[in-house]
Amino acid sequence: MILGRKILIWDSVDCPVPESSYQIVLWRSYGEVDFPLAVSIPALVEQNAVALRDRYLAWIYELGSHIFCGKRVLDHLQLRPNFSYWWMTLFAEKSSWAKSPLITDAIRLFAFEDWVKQLSNISSIKLVSSNKALTDALSRWCDLKNINFQSQPLSVVVKKRQFRKRILDSFPHALLMTVWLLKYLVERWPLRGVGVDKWRQSSGRITFISYLFNLVPKAIQAGRLEDLYWTCLPKVLDEKDIDSCWLYVYVKSPAVPDARSAARLLGRFNDANNQHQTHVTLDSFLSINVVLNTIRDYLRVRRFGRLKSYVFQRQETHKKSTIESVLLPLFSEDWDRSFFGLDAISNLLMLNLFERAFCDFPKQRIGVYLQENQGWESAMIHAWRSGQHDNLIGFPHSTVQFWNLSYFFDSRIFCNKKSEFPKPNLVAVSGDSVRSALVEGGYPSEKLIEVEALRYLYLDDFYINRRSSQRVPNRQLRVLVMGDYLSSNTFRQMEILRSLSGDCSDIVLTVKPHPACPINPVDYPELRFEVSNEPLSQLLSQFDVAYTSSATSAAVEAYCAGLQVISVLDPEILNLSPLRGIAGVEFVSSPEQLLDALKRIGSGLGENRNIIRYFNTDSSLSGWKSLLSVPT
Repeated sequence: MILGRKILIWDSVDCPVPESSYQIVLWRSYGEVDFPLAVSIPALVEQNAVALRDRYLAWIYELGSHIFCGKRVLDHLQLRPNFSYWWMTLFAEKSSWAKSPLITDAIRLFAFEDWVKQLSNISSIKLVSSNKALTDALSRWCDLKNINFQSQPLSVVVKKRQFRKRILDSFPHALLMTVWLLKYLVERWPLRGVGVDKWRQSSGRITFISYLFNLVPKAIQAGRLEDLYWTCLPKVLDEKDIDSCWLYVYVKSPAVPDARSAARLLGRFNDANNQHQTHVTLDSFLSINVVLNTIRDYLRVRRFGRLKSYVFQRQETHKKSTIESVLLPLFSEDWDRSFFGLDAISNLLMLNLFERAFCDFPKQRIGVYLQENQGWESAMIHAWRSGQHDNLIGFPHSTVQFWNLSYFFDSRIFCNKKSEFPKPNLVAVSGDSVRSALVEGGYPSEKLIEVEALRYLYLDDFYINRRSSQRVPNRQLRVLVMGDYLSSNTFRQMEILRSLSGDCSDIVLTVKPHPACPINPVDYPELRFEVSNEPLSQLLSQFDVAYTSSATSAAVEAYCAGLQVISVLDPEILNLSPLRGIAGVEFVSSPEQLLDALKRIGSGLGENRNIIRYFNTDSSLSGWKSLLSVPT
């Protein structure tokens, strides 16, 4: 009797317990040192990244186009003429880095299935994991393949945030939605009507849709609009006597902590710039009718959400025996959040607010928005078109990472001339890297137009005055630690650094936290470092090395400024580094690798390295002036 091959899938960052009769498959580890003979799924994902990404995008496209009860999912979710709620769901948004972490497991399941196809005579698969959704998906797939499946749960420590989430999930959705909506209205009602009269009477024909966030504190005190998204562009428009309208999504921040502060700030903006600028927030258009329409839409969406088990079953039957047939149960929570949860009610509220903002508004010649392809952006695009306004332009204001799936779509979306997918008329790209990423992802090149990277204009000084990386003899290595927007990414980054506390005596550490994720030295008593909140434009020239989180776009700024970059490669998530695939960047996933990288850099700083032009940094803004028809 020939015994079949047995596979052990280890879904943990800890080292697996060796079992001689099993082929070990590492689900969340590269395992180069401890298990060189093991199969690393994260490594396989990187080796076959393009095909795996395309496969996931195809699955999402086909899910929205899937027909049951005589209509596509898209058609069942038609909320307005030519607008489907599907485009606002977490499925269509595809935010693996922030909202839908199980996308990572879906991609890994594809890689696992491709690897298994090369094998023969598999008798059993054993999964060691605390991930119930992954366990369910693999169990279903093994049933389809007639492979014996075993699962062994891992004990995990339930964090306070996870415990709080479990408590909230135990309450009925209707109750949670009611509480959330009432709380939102109480908190945001002070913004109601702020700037609306001026908005409706504005002579401006250019509108910017942005965030009331990332504002420059000194400018706030002076009552001026100055933020890190648009930098000098508003000033350029003012100097050319061009009127503009500004619609903000208000985000709480230390600079603007509540709606009353935001209302006062908008008043100062409108008073100080009464000749050329008009400012409102989306919450300025709150009303009883908007709330009632939101509730009506929510009830319609909920009705479709109740078909969850039916849709899941239909998908499993339709796809037969591929991994795609078992993926939907992996996204059960995303389904609930999209059709019953806070994501549903908040997105629908934004849909109705945008419709209200753009309906009684002078016809606009052009609109520009910060493009991140979040669900609410689809609502904004629909509302803009419904208001009969002209060209709408998306502006990816930072980098476009390979695994930031929100920026990528199945090519059939662009090939289908009758596609209902809400998209801008043009996308303003800020450099060859952004253009290349979008074109390789299937976006039509004729829909892309070159502009300057407003956030990164200061890098032009580094391009022009190439810095020398000559090491000053006997000088300590100067390392700038760049934090991340997400606390989980920052925590992993700092934990790896903490493990090197005994080897950092020859290193000068300075930590630059993300504004949304502070880093307190008290939490890291083993490390000696200073915290700086100075702009990167003032900091970068003072350092030799940038140690970055796994996803921050600030890594590109450091690289363009000529620093040696060490980036955390987190095996638990997809590689979201904007420097993925760039030669000369060190990727580390352990304290030992970090120490080795620092030693190599410390001994080789005498060599100059080329500075790449990642962004367009022409300070004359010729691209923006041409796009907005601004006289030169």
